[in-house]
Formats: sequence, structure tokens, C-alpha cells
Amino acid sequence: MHRGKARAYTNIALIKYWGKKNEELILPMNNSLSLTLDAFYTETEVIFSEELTEDRFYLDEQLQEQNATKKISKFLDIARKKANTDLKATVISQNFVPTAAGLASSASGLAALAGACNEALHLELDDQALSRLARRGSGSACRSIFGGFAEWEKGSDDLSSYATQVPSDHFEDELAMVFVLINDQKKDVSSRDGMRRTVETSSFYQGWLDSVETDLCELKQAIQTKDFQKLGETMERNGLKMHGTTLAAKPPFTYWSADSLKAMQTVRDLRTSGIPCYFTMDAGPNVKVLVEKKNQTAVQAAFTELFSRQQVISAHAGPGITIIE
Repeated sequence: MHRGKARAYTNIALIKYWGKKNEELILPMNNSLSLTLDAFYTETEVIFSEELTEDRFYLDEQLQEQNATKKISKFLDIARKKANTDLKATVISQNFVPTAAGLASSASGLAALAGACNEALHLELDDQALSRLARRGSGSACRSIFGGFAEWEKGSDDLSSYATQVPSDHFEDELAMVFVLINDQKKDVSSRDGMRRTVETSSFYQGWLDSVETDLCELKQAIQTKDFQKLGETMERNGLKMHGTTLAAKPPFTYWSADSLKAMQTVRDLRTSGIPCYFTMDAGPNVKVLVEKKNQTAVQAAFTELFSRQQVISAHAGPGITIIE
């Protein structure tokens, strides 16, 4: 019996990953850059055993059906190949984050699974190789190997596509992110399906690709110079462009809801009142508001007037993956 357990935290992309150039290897169309956060995480244990005849997957204490287990088995096959073993496994995963609601649960989940496999099978992968392995399960998971800011290098093949830590001189320690949870239910259009539809059919998609490199350079410069305004403006612009591509897809779709729009307008109103803060959204209706820690309380207060306290959750910069003994 081989056992390993790991915890990984969610990350929120400040420069978005949107679109794959290789579905099988999960190679992205563009580089992305994220901030790992401490509020939401996944703990996953993997037990490889000779007694098992098939893989079993438990999520939040519930045995999962065949479709969910099939995705996990596909990832385990990659780890098994590295370890030169055919042992089946029991995967026990606890999500301290709503699943499939645009809160990056796949990032923390697959990063934790990669770390647990690395430990259980004694693969002895370094952070770069572990990031590469996590990517094969979920693209954004490659960034959750690292704490703070991380950039996913798109690469051109399996070996060259992985995340690295972005030097920041502890700039992330000055920041907070306020989550406005509009909806924690499963999405109508998954990230995977939404990406594919946008890449294949959206007339706005090329504009996204043409401008994302400039956004990335400006955001990295903002991190280096600790320029919060530039960081926020670049993040917000990039996120809006990503969501704009979905409106020109065939058929068009959006992850926004009426409450998403209300939350975005609240951020604009806060800025007008002299409180610098900026929003971003992933593939879901939930709004994430980036703010300096010194203004975090004011932003939280503004949102708890409009939404319930349970819907407004704050986070700070989080750590990289950790092994649980």
C-alpha cells in the first residue's frame, strides 16, 4: 500500500487563461498569471493498493459516479506511468471550496491530487515537474503548486508548459481579495466547454490573443514596482476582455448574472468614492475584488450591505502546495 496526502489552495488568474491549443496535453493559447489565496483549498489523499481492481473516488465523503472517476483515473494513469506501476487507487478528496462554481476548485483539487500522487508513488518531482503534472489534470492547477504570484508559461509541448513563481518582494502581502459569491451552484456552461466554444467560434477571440501579451507585461511591471492601481486596472481590463469573447461565440453565452453586474458597479462606485479596488471574474458569476489590505474592511462593508455575510468572504495571499503527514 502506498499512501500520500496533500493540500493545495485555489488561485485566481489576474491575467486569464482562456483557450487551449492542445486539448489532450492542456496546453494554453496564452500565458497567464495568478495569485494563490488562503481562503479556499482542497485536501486529497491517495492510497494505491494491490487489493483494488478499479479506482475509487470520494469527494466530500461521497463516492463519485463513473464520469467523475474516469477523469481522475485518466490523471492517475499519467502518474502510474511515471512510477511504472499499474496499482489502482482510492482517492479521498475534501473540497473547502464550492465545486464547479467559478471558484477554481479544479485548480486546488488537481494540484492536491498531483502532490498526493508524488508523495504516494515516491516520484520525487521538483516544483516545476509537479506543476507540469498538475497541468495534465486541470490547466490552472499548475499555478496552485506555488504561493503568491505565479505565471503559467504556455510552452509548445508537455515539457515546456508549466508555472513558475513570480518575484514580488512580498507585494502580495499588502493585498486582499474579497469574494462576492453570487452563486455556488454548478455552472450551465463548464469552463472547458466555454473555452472550446469561444476558441472555435468567437469573432472576438483573436483580439483577446493579440492583446493578452501586453496585459501580461504591464501586470508584471506593476508587481515589480508595487503599483496597485496599474495592477488593478490591468487585471480588470483583461478579465472583461475574456468575458467579452463569450458574447461573440456561437451560440453566445455569458457567465454573468444580474447580481454580477450589481457587484461590478459597486466596485466602480467605491473607486469614485476614493477607495481603490478592482474586480475580476473567472468562468462563473462570482466577482472577486482586489483591494489593498488597508481598505479591505471598507470594501467588505460595502458588499455586506448588498449581499448576505455568507456571500462575502475575504482572502489574503496563500501558500504553495503542502504535504500532510
